[in-house]
Amino acid sequence: MKKPVLIVMAAGMGSRYGGLKQVEPVDDQGHIIMDYSIYDAKRAGFEKVIFIIKEEMKDSFIKNIGSRIEDHIEVAYVFQDINNLPQGFTVPENRVKPWGTGHAILSAKDLVDGPFVVINADDFYGQESFIKIYDYLMDQEEENSYDYAMVGYELRKTVSENGDVSRGICKLDDNHKLVEIVELKKVIKKDDKILYSLDQGQTWKELSPDTVVSMNLWGFQKSFMEELAQGFPKYLAQGIKENPEKWEFYPTMVLTDLLKENKAKVEILQTPSQWYGITYKEDKPLVIRAIKNLKNQGLYPEKLWDQKDGQA
Repeated sequence: MKKPVLIVMAAGMGSRYGGLKQVEPVDDQGHIIMDYSIYDAKRAGFEKVIFIIKEEMKDSFIKNIGSRIEDHIEVAYVFQDINNLPQGFTVPENRVKPWGTGHAILSAKDLVDGPFVVINADDFYGQESFIKIYDYLMDQEEENSYDYAMVGYELRKTVSENGDVSRGICKLDDNHKLVEIVELKKVIKKDDKILYSLDQGQTWKELSPDTVVSMNLWGFQKSFMEELAQGFPKYLAQGIKENPEKWEFYPTMVLTDLLKENKAKVEILQTPSQWYGITYKEDKPLVIRAIKNLKNQGLYPEKLWDQKDGQA
């Protein structure tokens, strides 16, 4: 089995955060969340990372991020370009928003020739999560199968105290395999309850805090990249008709089809790791405190990429 590569989705606009949240330092040494994810991935066994970025970010991204890790892990860059569409399609008038995470992953298609793991740039997943998903993919005997995996987190551990978030709500079978995933774009914590709305906040319904959610830590075989490429035109045609300026393509759209057809299986991997993320500026102090505590426990060195520490 080929070693999986790590794909980091870093082209997000960060509109709710008010800037490029992917480059916000989270410790006194200037590390960002991505540093910790890549550090954890390398310790788990990953040897290559592919960054999905906007082309206009390239120089500053390489200077501020890529340059400090390229001596420790193989690095590649691909661009998510709004104009990169299947034949016969053009960008609708007034469209400025990227085409979503499914389109972002497709940007890396030409660089993927085996299993791959996808993560968000601005989420802290924890070392155990990378170990579990790496080991799962390495244990697969059939190359390019439809046996996938996702690290699942409890909803209670993924909501922000400072505003609404988007979450992929997972339905599992008795064998802890994924049956269905529903993208909820407005999930909030209010009065010790977790609520969601499907009508822009006019009405709310409650979610169980134990609900398993996806935080976009996926493990796929190359087969999924091919399925994404085939599914994008179909969903794109529909999306342009319904909402040409804001529609987005999610990998879960294609994955849901595969699950309904019994063509794919998705193992839900439970992890003791705590998830942390910065959706709003007010979330940042919590992440800083959490990382400082992990360092105090000896789980991370002060300088992640200091060759003298012998770990990276």
